[in-house]
Amino acid sequence: MFELNRNRRAFLRFLAASPALPAAVKQIWAQDQAALLKDPKDALDILEFEEAAKRILPPAHLGYMMSGVDDELTLRANREGFKQFKLRARRLVDVSKTDLTTDAFGVPLDTPLFLSPVGGQMAFHPDGELGTARAAGAKKTQMILSTQTTKPIEDIMKASVRPIWFQLYTSSRWEVTEKLVKHAEDAGSTVVAFTVDQQGGRNTETSTRLRRLDTRNCSGCHEGGTPQTFRQYKPMYDGIDSKGLGMVDPALTWSAVGKLKKFTKMKVVLKGIVTGEDAKLARENGADGIIVSNHGGRAEESGRGTIECLPEVIDGAGNMPVLIDGGFRRGTDVYKALALGAKAAGMGRPYIWGLSAFGQAGVERVIDMMRAELALTMRQMGTPTIQSITKAAIIRA
Repeated sequence: MFELNRNRRAFLRFLAASPALPAAVKQIWAQDQAALLKDPKDALDILEFEEAAKRILPPAHLGYMMSGVDDELTLRANREGFKQFKLRARRLVDVSKTDLTTDAFGVPLDTPLFLSPVGGQMAFHPDGELGTARAAGAKKTQMILSTQTTKPIEDIMKASVRPIWFQLYTSSRWEVTEKLVKHAEDAGSTVVAFTVDQQGGRNTETSTRLRRLDTRNCSGCHEGGTPQTFRQYKPMYDGIDSKGLGMVDPALTWSAVGKLKKFTKMKVVLKGIVTGEDAKLARENGADGIIVSNHGGRAEESGRGTIECLPEVIDGAGNMPVLIDGGFRRGTDVYKALALGAKAAGMGRPYIWGLSAFGQAGVERVIDMMRAELALTMRQMGTPTIQSITKAAIIRA
C-alpha cells in the first residue's frame, strides 16, 4: 500500500509539472497533499487547508463555512473578479528590504492583512475564537470579532494582545444594539464594524442542504440536540433578553450611523458597502471608514466580486479609509486591492480552514503564507513598501 501511494504521489507530481490540465491537476494535488498534511508548516498552498478542513468537519459545520447564497454566483465572483486586474512590474528597484507596515484609523498595523469576522468558531475547533485570537496576537495581525462569537470578548482581548475590532449586528431592538456596543467598548475594542449587508435576509442553500445530511447527536456541544435545531452559546448576549430578538433590523436607515456615532467613542466603520453612492452617503453621515464586503458571497446575489466594487467605493469615499474582504487567497490578491487604493484586505474562510485542521497553529500558518506571498509580490513588482504601491502598478485586464 505504501508503494502504491508513493507511486501515485510521484505521478501527481509529474502531472503538476506539466502544462496539461493545470486546474484539474492542481485540485487533485491539493487533495492528495491535504490527506498527507500532518503539520501546517508543510502546506505550500492555502487551498491545502481547505481540503484538510473538509476531511475533518461534519456536514453541518462544513456547510455553514462553505455556503454562499442562491446559485453562489457572487461567491465565485469574489475569486474570479481578481482576473479582471493585471499587475505592472517595475525593474531595477532596490527590493532587498520589504516593509509591510501601514495604518488604519490611526492605528499602526504590522501588515495590511486582517482576519474578517466569522461567527460560531467553536463549530470548527474547540478553541474557537481564542485559537484565532492567539494566532492574531502571535502574528501581530488585526482581528475583527463577530457579534456571534462563542467565546467571551474579554478572554479574546487578552489572547490577542492588541485591541480587537468588534463586528456589530444591530438587533431588531435598538436598546440591545447599544448594550452590545457598550459591552465591546468596555472590553477595550477600538473600532466597531457596523455590518449593513444583511438587512434583506439571505438564502443559503448549501448550508441548509448539508445540515439536512448531518444526523449526529449534538447535545454534547449544542442546545437542541441535532444540527437542525442547535443553538450555540453566544456570550455577547449574556444578560440580554433575546426572546424574539432578530439578529438584524430590516428597518435600519442611514440615521443609524449618526445614532451609533453619538453613543460610542469607537471608530464607526460600515461593513458591507459595495457602491460609490453608498460610500458617499457613508462619508456624509459621519462614518469613519468602510469595509467593502458582500459577506463572503453570503449577503446578496449581485454577481459582483468585491474587488470589482472597490474602485467606485474608493471614489465615493473621499479621504475615508477603505478596507476590503471577499475571496482573498493569494498575496497577489492583496496587492491588487492595495494598488486600487484599499488600506488593508481581510480573509475569512482561509483562516477558518487552518483553525479547523490545526487550531491556532493552522491560523498562524495561513497568516504567514499570505504575508510571505504579499512580500514576494511587492518585490516582484518593484514596490518594497506599502506606501510605494499605487494605481500605476495595476491595469484592467
